[in-house]
Amino acid sequence: MKKITLQAQNQFSVQNEEQLLSWLSDCLLLLDKQIGDIHIALMDDDALLALNEKHLDHDHYTDVITFDYSTAKEVNCDIAVSTDRVSENATLEGVSVENELARVLIHGILHCVGYSDKTPNDKQIMRMKEDEMLKQFHVEHKSL
Repeated sequence: MKKITLQAQNQFSVQNEEQLLSWLSDCLLLLDKQIGDIHIALMDDDALLALNEKHLDHDHYTDVITFDYSTAKEVNCDIAVSTDRVSENATLEGVSVENELARVLIHGILHCVGYSDKTPNDKQIMRMKEDEMLKQFHVEHKSL
């Protein structure tokens, strides 16, 4: 069965995990995509840095890495998230950790449906789409 799964590989605890995954499912429908196998792994900075170095040859911390295996109609991917970066970014941006986690997750999904963040213009377009999806997150899940 195709579904979205989330696994913490550290001590990070997700508030309202079921609602978060339901929101991601709703986003995929809004993006006119089917849910394939989407695996989310939450880890610390060092674990994500090791993935970044091994698979992308990048020697720096980041908040999210997406490995995309999607087809034209169905999103299939592995999303690796640094909970250290999510927590720090939430503090810097003045938002909840849950909101920042939702932002990096939808960022990963958007990569799978064709959005890029390589140029300043691409980044602006992607951020607008993230914000659009996050508005849906807040409408549907006011408790988060």
